[in-house]
This record gives sequence, C-alpha cells and structure tokens, in this order.
Amino acid sequence: MLTLSHILDLLGVLLLGTAVLNARDRRWSAAAFWALLATPFLFGDAIIAANKAGTRWPAQAMGIGVIALALVASRMRARPPANEDEAATARAASAARLGNRLFIPALAIPAFTIALVLGVPHLPWGAAALIEPSQLTLISLGVAAMLALVVALLVTRAHPIHGLGEGRRLLDTIGWAAVLPMMLATLGTVFDKTGVGNAIATVVHAVIPTDSRLACLFVFGLGMVAFTAIMGNAFAAFPVMMGGIGLPLLVKLHGADPAALGSIGMLTGYCGTLLTPMAANFNIVPAVLLELTDEYGVIRAQWPTALVLLAANLILMAALVFR
Repeated sequence: MLTLSHILDLLGVLLLGTAVLNARDRRWSAAAFWALLATPFLFGDAIIAANKAGTRWPAQAMGIGVIALALVASRMRARPPANEDEAATARAASAARLGNRLFIPALAIPAFTIALVLGVPHLPWGAAALIEPSQLTLISLGVAAMLALVVALLVTRAHPIHGLGEGRRLLDTIGWAAVLPMMLATLGTVFDKTGVGNAIATVVHAVIPTDSRLACLFVFGLGMVAFTAIMGNAFAAFPVMMGGIGLPLLVKLHGADPAALGSIGMLTGYCGTLLTPMAANFNIVPAVLLELTDEYGVIRAQWPTALVLLAANLILMAALVFR
C-alpha cells in the first residue's frame, strides 16, 4: 500500500539532491539549508517512533535543527544557480519550440489527482487498498506530480536528471521562503494546542448571537481571512478557527458538514493570503525576483480578486455547508 511516508521520502530525495548540487557548486549555505530540511522528510518516521518509545533526543535534535535552519537561512540569498543566463536562453528556445504543449504537464497534475482520488477506492490491491485511504488526497497529489514529471519528460524529450536540475533551480530561486507554509502550519497547530482557539470561542460567544448559524459562519469566514493575513498562511489559521468556531459552533451546534466547511473555509483563508505581506513566499519574494519597483505591487494587483473570492466563498458556504 502506498502511504504518505513514500511521498515524503521522495520529497526528501529531491531536497537532498538539491543540497548535493549546491555543494558541488560550493554554495555551502544553500547546501546546508536543503540538507537540514531533507532530514525530517527522510527520517521523520524513525524520529516519531523513537519519541513514542520514550527516547527524547531525536525530538530535541529536531528542535536544534529548526534553530540551525533559521541561522543558515539568514546567510542565504534567494538566487538561481551561477549558469542561469545560459540555461535561461536554452529554456526560451525550448519554450518557443514547444509552444502551448508546455501546459500539458501542468494540467496533468490536477487531472491525475482527480482521477486517482475518484478511481483508487475502486481499485483494491489484493486485500489492502492501493493508496492509504486516510491520506488519499495528499498521496494522490504526490503520485500525480510524479506522473506529470513523466509527461513533462515525454513532451520536452529531456533527460530525467533534468527534472532534478530544474527542481533545484526553482528551490534556489525561492530560497528559504519555500519553508514558510510548513513553518506557519506548525505555528497554527501550536496556537491551537495553547488554547488560542478556546479564547476565540469565548470572544465569539460574547460578541455575536451564536444561535444564528449565518452569524457564526460569517465570523468563521472573516476570521479565516484575518488570521491568515496575520499569520501569513491559511494552514496556520485553519486549526485555530476550526477549533474555536468551526467545530464547536458550526459543526456540533448547527450541524454543518465538516467536509464542505473545511474545504471552502480553507479556500476562504487563501483570500487573506492575497492581501498580506506576511505571505512573503507568495507576495514579497515574487516582487523581488521580478525586480518590481513596488514591493507591494503583487498585493495591490490581487486585492480586488481577493474580495470577490471572499464574497463568493461566503455565499458558497451559506448554501452548501448546512445541506
């Protein structure tokens, strides 16, 4: 059975390969950063097992690794490899030759993901499921990305190692900001464990009429946007808002469908991502890489879309989560 651990192992291999390529080019800070980040992907299961067995040093080592990651990141610069000019010329020539066929691998990812999510439950692998049912969507996305890589190699007729080189180029261009979604998602879990969600629930009970499901839904949607804007990522806001409003008020009190509430609620949070400089990997780093004169130019271009999406999502939640 294919599990999430297999997908995480593949990500660890990609990060480790990126570290090796950077070390070969004597980019020591970048090599150290990606090697440190590869460690939990490759050895996460062993670290969790050791921690459950009562051995605390792996978890402590991971804490030290996070601090080391921050220190190394302070010395990194988000920049592509040294031979980028020559590679850019080759990519431009290849893009001109391939034309719109370049969109095929990108479109293959959602197509394969949907096909796997809908089809795999009907394709048992012996006595077990082909893909771990509890993580079906994430694993399907990882498998779809690998299948899309195969499609990309067939379309471009490139060598397989080219995928690692391009992955390294993208990671080096983004730099430390690639880690922000994971870090912020972890921060959201920490906030939830420390009782922030309960504090929000107390405030909501005191301010709005909780017997009104639309009022609770409206506050949940706006709260997702506000916390996402503050924390920089919807993954960080989600556990806090679901723990404080979504589960106790909307699901348990008013009978909302948790699947619809979670999916549309997360999409609502992404509206906050479009509005905040805290989402540096989405809004600030691209402005720097594109050498825009206005560092907030991306946000200024996005905010009308964010408001329209917010209104649409609130209407969708009101129409769908209570059915």
